[in-house]
Amino acid sequence: MTRRVRRGKPSRATSSLRARVASEIAYRVRRAPRARRVRVRIDPHHGVEVVLPPRTPERAAAAAVSELAPWIRRRLTELRLARARLAPEAGWLPYLDGRLRIVAEPGRSRVHRREDTLLVPAGDGASDALERWYRRAAREEIARRLDRATALAGSRYTSLAIRNQRTRWASCAAGGAMSFNWRLLLGPERVLDYVVWHEVCHLEVPDHSARFWSLLERRCPHWREAAAWLRHNGSALVL
Repeated sequence: MTRRVRRGKPSRATSSLRARVASEIAYRVRRAPRARRVRVRIDPHHGVEVVLPPRTPERAAAAAVSELAPWIRRRLTELRLARARLAPEAGWLPYLDGRLRIVAEPGRSRVHRREDTLLVPAGDGASDALERWYRRAAREEIARRLDRATALAGSRYTSLAIRNQRTRWASCAAGGAMSFNWRLLLGPERVLDYVVWHEVCHLEVPDHSARFWSLLERRCPHWREAAAWLRHNGSALVL
């Protein structure tokens, strides 16, 4: 989740208070060439991240963290609780509505699934290899759902990309190019189904007008529950 920062010139007293508050919250700064405003986001891997436009001074990061401190603390608490709630048993990983047992094998470089078991590399390379495997699995799972949904809707998409977007779960470009976040496979199947239908509806209605939500309601009646689940738990979907 991301928050933009209000503009305004603080007094010296306010600046001093902001500096003290910001020093209590660990954060990292990332420069974004295309950013126009200061943004604060809770990254599932790196915690609090402040995105700065290229020419914005570094002190703006501390001011932003201080300004949004109550929201940041609330989101960090929600993230911690969600991770505790969704944490799989040691030696297992989530996969849609099921789970897969992890077995490390020395000398292995790629992850291989054997029924409900994932054979993974032993050592430091396991994490990257697991992500590559989940990306491949996501392409198969999502392509199958996209093909079915577009067939039912009488529409078509032009391409499918599997990514690890920072702030999006999926997107649909004007020409029909689809992009989905592989981490959706770490959540319930109904959530993945909802995200697929959300993007398929965008093939017909590109905005979030009343017409779009009405179309989504007809094609995916459970979307509200799935969207709420993703909103509350999405930041905890990490390996």
